[in-house]
Amino acid sequence: MAVRGHDEVWPRPGSCRVIGVANQKGGVGKTTTTVNIAAALAMHGQRVLVVDLDPQGNASTALGMERDNQTRSIYHCLVEDEEIRKLAQPVPGIPDLWCAPATIDLAGAEIELVSLVAREARLKRAFAAYDTSELDYILIDCPPSLGLLTVNAMVACDEVMIPIQCEYYALEGLGQLLRNVELVQSHLNPGLAVSTILLTMYDGRTRLSQQVAEEVRSHFGDTVLETLIPRSVRVSEAPSYGQSVMTYDPGSTGAVAYLEAAREIAHRAQGVRT
Repeated sequence: MAVRGHDEVWPRPGSCRVIGVANQKGGVGKTTTTVNIAAALAMHGQRVLVVDLDPQGNASTALGMERDNQTRSIYHCLVEDEEIRKLAQPVPGIPDLWCAPATIDLAGAEIELVSLVAREARLKRAFAAYDTSELDYILIDCPPSLGLLTVNAMVACDEVMIPIQCEYYALEGLGQLLRNVELVQSHLNPGLAVSTILLTMYDGRTRLSQQVAEEVRSHFGDTVLETLIPRSVRVSEAPSYGQSVMTYDPGSTGAVAYLEAAREIAHRAQGVRT
């Protein structure tokens, strides 16, 4: 607990920050980042909602959500106009953290959305109907693709966070993601911005990790968080226990790194809510 600085309360943003965690490349740590950043923020006085927009539902699993054939999920929000308030479930063991879960139904949502009116803005409309003054952060875990679900996330959010793994293929495909962000800015959401880049799976023993980190920092400057997320067995183990690493092993290197990353994000907030 001392390592986490659990008693510290971080400043609340002036208004609810809606952040999409996106990268069409799989295996870069999107879900891990979403879950652990959300948990760290909630543990330090923030009110946080995680929206699991990935049909694999890994964020829901990591946050201990019950998911079966009867579960009402974010699919019902996008396709059937269900209110997010009715879908969001409290996360066990972490006060002020909620999750709107995903189920396998979401896999068909891309096809079903095609025929719907304003298909790119379904999630934005759902957020508009939600009283976001009750929240400080909404984190959206996007699927590893640039399809309609990811576009819905980008239209609904103000900021994009991009996790980039410190490996050879890290920057491959990033150009396409940034072009998609620009397209959404031009046509659907002028206020959208890439606010945060987080370097994940860093291995300080290898020259490759150091080179990738240096290259990303040289391209994106202050958008890149100072904190590097190391490779950590504990981070990988935690979801199998239905937990984030913040509760599974708060003293581990992975938990401490995500804590520091969340602290940076919280202190970058524009304006402070009293």
